[in-house]
Amino acid sequence: MKAKKRALISLFVLVPVLTGCREAVPLAQSRYESAPSAPGSGFDPDRRTYKDLPYVSGSHNRAQTLDLYLPPPGSRPCPLIIWIHGGAWLAGNKGECPPALFLPEGFAAASVNYRLSQEAAFPAQIHDCKAAVRFLRTSAGRFHIDPERIGVWGSSAGGHLAALLGTTGDRLEMEGDSGNLKASSRVQAVCDWCGPTDLVSAPKQCPPDNRMSFSGKSSPVYPFMGGAMDKHSLSIASPVTYVSASTPPFLIMHGDRDDIVPKAQSEELYGLLKKAGADVSLAIVQGGGHAFGGPSQFEAVLKFFKRTLANKRSSTITK
Repeated sequence: MKAKKRALISLFVLVPVLTGCREAVPLAQSRYESAPSAPGSGFDPDRRTYKDLPYVSGSHNRAQTLDLYLPPPGSRPCPLIIWIHGGAWLAGNKGECPPALFLPEGFAAASVNYRLSQEAAFPAQIHDCKAAVRFLRTSAGRFHIDPERIGVWGSSAGGHLAALLGTTGDRLEMEGDSGNLKASSRVQAVCDWCGPTDLVSAPKQCPPDNRMSFSGKSSPVYPFMGGAMDKHSLSIASPVTYVSASTPPFLIMHGDRDDIVPKAQSEELYGLLKKAGADVSLAIVQGGGHAFGGPSQFEAVLKFFKRTLANKRSSTITK
């Protein structure tokens, strides 16, 4: 067991985190791949990787695809962690999948693409993420995944979308019209790394030397919102708007030296979740900028998902 843990930590050290404004080195995906076969084929118990799976039926848009990594076969359907990449909603892709590090621990991992702001404005991004969750839930039997143990993890813009997935649950106005609308898009756990959580308060929380603006036409928020920068529109796109006692467990992590997304964004979400009675933890990474991800941070994430997913008894999701 100790050797297994040491091996897992050594992987943590080698893998950078994909954040909002930095390019990351892709994971060595050959570690998880077996012989390639066509996406969309039937489940093969010897196949552990599925690339470019379309999560919207009939779509040929690469922005609406995901990669899926499966752990060694087990007798019990496995929990799943979905990764949502960062990139200020205008860059990035599914090539990176940090949750794949947890395959030896019995977790399945998925990394999703979503339409970027050059192609479509909000709410397209959350509609895509929810469609991906519904696809994976309805395909759970095919991949030996437990549809009632799905978590989500994202960094920067991906942290925003992960948090929005967690707080909106099955709110119909956020579902969109793509994918299987009969399934639930609710997730059972959320890890948010340095994501914007309140687009209304963010401009006031930024120090003068902040490297990213949250207001004006030069801000990445502007194309993301399709130019709708009024308070009402920004609040609709903010995870804090939807906090409730039924929000699933959250682990929020933020660097205390983040000069892109102010840590006050994470503190604000934490305070609201705590006030609502939700299960929430906040970890401030001392000396951490917008990019962080050492062994202790990955260990905290693994511990969180073990508590909320791996050790959780299944209960019926009715929608």
